[in-house]
Amino acid sequence: MQVFERNGMHIHYIEEGDPNGAPLVFSNSLGTDIRLWDQIMPLLAEGLRIIRYDMRGHGLTDCPDAPYAMGALISDVEALLEHLNVRDCLFVGLSIGGMIAQGLATKRLDLIRAMVLSNTAAKIATPAIWQDRIDSIQKNGMGPVSDATMKRWFSPRMYNSGAMLPWKNMLQATRPEGYIGCAHAIARTDFIATTSALRLPVMGIAGDHDSSTPPDLVRETVDLIPGSSFHIIRGAGHLPCVEQPHEFARLLNTFLQSTGHI
Repeated sequence: MQVFERNGMHIHYIEEGDPNGAPLVFSNSLGTDIRLWDQIMPLLAEGLRIIRYDMRGHGLTDCPDAPYAMGALISDVEALLEHLNVRDCLFVGLSIGGMIAQGLATKRLDLIRAMVLSNTAAKIATPAIWQDRIDSIQKNGMGPVSDATMKRWFSPRMYNSGAMLPWKNMLQATRPEGYIGCAHAIARTDFIATTSALRLPVMGIAGDHDSSTPPDLVRETVDLIPGSSFHIIRGAGHLPCVEQPHEFARLLNTFLQSTGHI
C-alpha cells in the first residue's frame, strides 16, 4: 500500500511497471476503486510506469465531509503527480475520472501530454438528477442506488450474470459521504468551454450499452477537441475496461503507440 498525504488527507495509490518508463495514469469512475483497471493491467504494453489512485471518498483514500468541488478532485491528483515527479503523462479517465482529466489538462498541460476520455463528458446529467440521487442515498443508503446503477453500467449480458455482483458489492461498499461528495462535484461541473480550448492528443471511448454517458454524449465532448479520435466498444456499458478488457487494452496500446508515448 502506498499513501500520499495532502493537507492532512491520505490518498491511496499504486505504482507499478517500469519506474523509468513513460507515465500512464488512471482515474476511476464514481463508486469504484483502483481495482476497476485490474483486468487490463496484464494486457498493457511493456515499459510503462503505471499509476492508479483512489479519489477522495473512495477505496482506501480518506473520506472528507461532503460536498466536494471538482477543483479539489483535480488538485488531489495534481499534488499526487507532483509528489511522484510525473510530467507528460498519458492520462486515462473514466466517467468522473474523465472530468478530472479534462480539468487537469486545462489547469496543468505540463502534466498531461495526451489523454483518454472513456465514458465521460464535459457535462454529465443535470443538477436535479444528481440531487435526486443524493437525496436517495441520504434517506435509504447505497442499496437502491446500486440496483439502478447496475442497469446503467452494464450490458444486458453482464447484468444478468454473476459477473455483475462484485461490482454491485464494490458500489454498495462505497462510503455514502464519498459518493455524495463526488456527486456534488459532477453536478456543478460544466467543462464545455474549457475543454473546447484544449489542444492535445485525445482518444474517446464509449460503450454501446452505456446509459450513464451514451456514445453520442461522449462523442460530443471528444469532438470539442480538434484532431481527437472516437471509438465505440460493442458489448459494453459504462465500464468497458471491465466488460471488454481486451478491446479496451488494444485501443489504449494503439493510442500509446500513435502518440509516441511508447
